Amino acid sequence: MTSMHVERDLRLPDDLRVARARSAPHHGPRLLFFSGGSALNGISRQIKHYTFNSMHLITPFDSGGSSQSLRQAFDMPAVGDLRSRLMALADETVLGQPDIFALFSYRLPKTGRPADLRAEVDRIVTGKHPLIAAITQPMRRLILTLLDSFARAVPPDFDYRSASIGNLILAGGYLENGRALEPVLFLMSKMVDVRGTVRVIVDDNLHLGVDLADGREIIGQRLISGKETPPITAPITRCFLSDGRRAIPARKVPLPKRNRRLIESADVICYPPGSLYSSVVANLLPAGVGAAVATRRVPKAYLPSLGTDPEALGHGLADQVAAILTPLRADCGPDVPVKRLMTHVICDVSVPEDACAQVRTRHGIPCLRLPLSLPGEAKYDPVKVAQILVSLD
Repeated sequence: MTSMHVERDLRLPDDLRVARARSAPHHGPRLLFFSGGSALNGISRQIKHYTFNSMHLITPFDSGGSSQSLRQAFDMPAVGDLRSRLMALADETVLGQPDIFALFSYRLPKTGRPADLRAEVDRIVTGKHPLIAAITQPMRRLILTLLDSFARAVPPDFDYRSASIGNLILAGGYLENGRALEPVLFLMSKMVDVRGTVRVIVDDNLHLGVDLADGREIIGQRLISGKETPPITAPITRCFLSDGRRAIPARKVPLPKRNRRLIESADVICYPPGSLYSSVVANLLPAGVGAAVATRRVPKAYLPSLGTDPEALGHGLADQVAAILTPLRADCGPDVPVKRLMTHVICDVSVPEDACAQVRTRHGIPCLRLPLSLPGEAKYDPVKVAQILVSLD
């Protein structure tokens, strides 16, 4: 039996493929994303109109915002990015579960008095709050079970400011299921009819660390991203996983088999917009990711962020590509051709041609400049990007 690998010329967007996906999203392409953060959520909301088969591997290493309060209270992975992607992919029509969606999306006030916030959570946990009362049985009972697990374990001084109720439910499900995220992610996906698959890249309570060009080492996503602290002032030279004190070798953080199989089933692999290291590279660090990516002979595209990324200080486009390739090649070996790890860079026409030329010269990867941004904004047009990605299949 002889195997054959067929390549085709890309037409972006491909109107036929776009129309076919739009008419039958149940049979849409298996688009796989390595991502975290909120940068891909708008695009995800459009992708679900073209395929119900997108796959999202999400980093659980966030250490800021309300996710950090849960991490400190329960010694658990971060769940905020997981919840927000689930909500982005949920069926938001009347055929979905709008009452459950409203509860999962509800966020407590940022400036509320601690006693008032605790009282509101108590009303939700006991089923007396309008948001939970609106949900019909048996779903209400199931959600209350998860909230009860959270309430029985939460410290009395827990900070509820700006807390997402969906995150509290995920935390309760994590505790209810033997400190595992996968069961509660599956359950929440079914509750709101998520049009795709959302998984944590590794179900481990780890942190992200980086080395800087000035010799400093920083551990903690919030210290790296510059969203809650002053931005870093020297380029990042290395990214690694950490137990919160020191670096952990990649071999000690293996990619779960279920996620390897997910990667190996993809029709398209995308390194999407988002903070370069904490949202994208972080997902490529576990052992086995690079090998799984190299095994799959499909289009593999990098869609760089528009605007300024504090984590990409001193990085041109070719440097950003190198940051993605580095952990992949460290895993699968230096002899694997680059095109097995990344086949295209797809960027907006605002990216200078010189930057694309450097990508071709340094990495041998074609760089496609297309009109993908919203008029007058340093943001991608979600519809255009969704149609481009569907066309890669």
